Amino acid sequence: MIRHGTSYGMALRVAAALCFSLMYALMKWAATLEPVSAGEMVFYRSLFGLPVVLIWIASAKGGLASITTRRPMVHVWRCLLGVTGILLIFQGLRLLPLADATTIGFTSPIFATLLSIAFLKERVRRHRWAAIAVGFLGVLVMVRPGAEGAPPLAGLLFALGGAFVAASVTVTLRQLGKTESATAIVFWFFIACSVAGGTLALIDGHSHGWAVLAILAAGGLAGGLAQLLMTTSLRHAPVSALAPLDYLQMVGALVLGWLLLSDVPTVTTLGGAALIAGSGLYIAWRERVLRRDSTLPSTPTV
Repeated sequence: MIRHGTSYGMALRVAAALCFSLMYALMKWAATLEPVSAGEMVFYRSLFGLPVVLIWIASAKGGLASITTRRPMVHVWRCLLGVTGILLIFQGLRLLPLADATTIGFTSPIFATLLSIAFLKERVRRHRWAAIAVGFLGVLVMVRPGAEGAPPLAGLLFALGGAFVAASVTVTLRQLGKTESATAIVFWFFIACSVAGGTLALIDGHSHGWAVLAILAAGGLAGGLAQLLMTTSLRHAPVSALAPLDYLQMVGALVLGWLLLSDVPTVTTLGGAALIAGSGLYIAWRERVLRRDSTLPSTPTV
């Protein structure tokens, strides 16, 4: 019999990180073959990811009763933030190389720390302030202001906006998670994405060949599976043990970007990624030292 402990939870988190990398890589790949809007990406991610979530709910303790909520308006706010964030992230993904878009996304813990100061009144001492400064230095290294061949400014702004909104989701989840189950949070977010993505796809969608539809469907399935694996990992291991594993998404983005898109990361991308990853890992370590673990993912997807 397999013992479901910390090691099991960490293995699930590794699998979740790789599935998230695969989802973004497939969405990016589809957009290089045919025009695919950010709204369409949200729609296909939700359409093909929702069955995975529904199977998870059906097998969960309590079944459909687990998606009931006592705070519907907070769910509405969380979903508005989440849908906005994922639209910004996918728009950034359309405009940036996969590795750059993924790396910028990991500035979210930095923004979350700043927002926790403003809204949760958390105290942040010099250690985490230094980590925040290093993280933003990593962004500057990647952006290379004024340099020839720098990443598109619009893509960087969309990606940074998505990271900021994802950080806002983190702050919201810290409050929502006190009374709501992870099952309810994930389910209603997927429903909101399905409605919003479907509406946007009708307005700004395109017809696609079977090959691109298959890639988008595979990306949606990978996203649904990633959400399931990430959430389940939290039942078996503390956030402090899981948070560093999320940065495997960067590695996955580098490898899949090279294999699927022939993207070779630049030295500045690698340098910026190292600084941003180091900043996020140090923030996670300091939170562990200060015993600030929670039951929610430190870098949840929006």
